[in-house]
Amino acid sequence: MGRMSANPALLTACPPLPGACLFLAMLCAGLAWLAWRRHGLHRASRAEAARLLAELAARSRHLHLCAQEMHGLGLRLVGQDGEAAAAGASAAGLGRTLLCLAADLQDVAAQGAGPRKLREERLALDPLLRATLDQVTLAMAPGRREWRIAPELRELSVLADPRALRGILTQVLTRAVRHTREGDPIELRLVRADETFAILVEDEGAGLAAGDLGHVLGGEGTRGIGLGLAVARQLLRAHGGNLTIEALRGVGARAWITLPRFRLLPGAEVSAGS
Repeated sequence: MGRMSANPALLTACPPLPGACLFLAMLCAGLAWLAWRRHGLHRASRAEAARLLAELAARSRHLHLCAQEMHGLGLRLVGQDGEAAAAGASAAGLGRTLLCLAADLQDVAAQGAGPRKLREERLALDPLLRATLDQVTLAMAPGRREWRIAPELRELSVLADPRALRGILTQVLTRAVRHTREGDPIELRLVRADETFAILVEDEGAGLAAGDLGHVLGGEGTRGIGLGLAVARQLLRAHGGNLTIEALRGVGARAWITLPRFRLLPGAEVSAGS
């Protein structure tokens, strides 16, 4: 085999190896510094956004307390005579409006915070449902709805995050209240399937949120309600479930709060007669 000889032209065309390595090292260091700087700026902007969301959530809670106080004061004045009753009705109405605004602000803060870590526990549905109904009823007072709750729901126990489940129920029941009239019935019952179960909320209201949840989020209905339902759906999906709304204008609506069957605890199935 003949001896290989280096090409002099090729050697003169290539830079010395140490210089090339130094150049590449400096280039990599520069790119790494740029990446680190961008990461730092992104982290700072995320921290600032988180701070603003936390402040928004705190202010919305304060607004909610003030609105509750105004609403309660208005209701007390409504029972009096003359101008005090008229002023009380006006204050109660303003209080209800502010309660809705506070709920919308809380929804914005919750949606901006992104997915939350669930804190699941064995949960009896009856006390949580009663507390949610009290909250929704207070917000619509002095209005009234006829709540029809299936007995088996009051015996139900589930595996879920209590705060998340209460928020889901609050949004769904608030939608039902806003789309129904004085004295209309709103029914809650349990529906089982092989792999899932659902808390079904039915009303005979105006059916303003026509179509499925996607249509609701498209902007039809009351201000803020679409955002609240979007947050409720996110929370349900974090539990492995979903939120579906079926509505027909002028007839009413059904809201399906669906969860995986494993979240229906064994003791609850026996007590519910399954």
